[in-house]
Amino acid sequence: MNASVKTMLEVSNLSMRFGGLLAVDGVSLAVQEREVFAIIGPNGAGKTTVFNCISGFYRPTSGEIMLDGASIARQPSHQVAQQGLVRTFQNIRLFKSMTVVENLLVAQHQQVNTNLLSGLLKTPAYRKSEQEALQRAAYWLDQLGLTALANREAGTLSYGLQRRVEIARCMITKPRLLLLDEPAAGLNPQEKQELSQLIDRLRREHGVAVLLIEHDMSLIMGISDRILVMEHGKPIVTGTPEQVRSDERVIKAYLGEE
Repeated sequence: MNASVKTMLEVSNLSMRFGGLLAVDGVSLAVQEREVFAIIGPNGAGKTTVFNCISGFYRPTSGEIMLDGASIARQPSHQVAQQGLVRTFQNIRLFKSMTVVENLLVAQHQQVNTNLLSGLLKTPAYRKSEQEALQRAAYWLDQLGLTALANREAGTLSYGLQRRVEIARCMITKPRLLLLDEPAAGLNPQEKQELSQLIDRLRREHGVAVLLIEHDMSLIMGISDRILVMEHGKPIVTGTPEQVRSDERVIKAYLGEE
């Protein structure tokens, strides 16, 4: 990576213990602006635990997590999200009985004027805030090709389209770092190709950095700038896709020995 590019997220010697189980042991990584950084490894390697620590769902046992030079290691998830670090989950967490556009409006609750009295009186400030929220929703529906589905219940959409709604819901909060937990899970080959193109476009056109966990090796190798490989909670190697693909430790631990 270019040394002049700013480091956005820096994780140093992160460890997470659950009772007697050391689920994550000494993981360090750094994500730069507009970078696509992937974490891979066998099931049980500790990837999602790292995500949960970074995004504030777990409080790490030890180590440091810095976002733009400020510690977020002890902050709850909602405070982390307010600082521009948002995530998706392995299992899609949309409001299934709400429409697509309603999902995008709910995601903006911290940006919209939600003062109860303003809402009851329909003040000009409230109406203006509401209109801006609708405009942002329309923008992201268009960006992700979801405009025609705006009034469909989210739960009636295909798995691939639900993933798009989930990413749109993240992007509408104006993130600077997007964490994607197995975004290709359950997608067909065409949807995976579209997902790869979408991630690249979000990085190029909207300036977000992306940190993702994924098992689909072809997607990872095609989209990532750098990759961290984990096994049994520990980091094995960090490098470019080419470096990772040819590393003997990775071949043994993850890709299988010949």
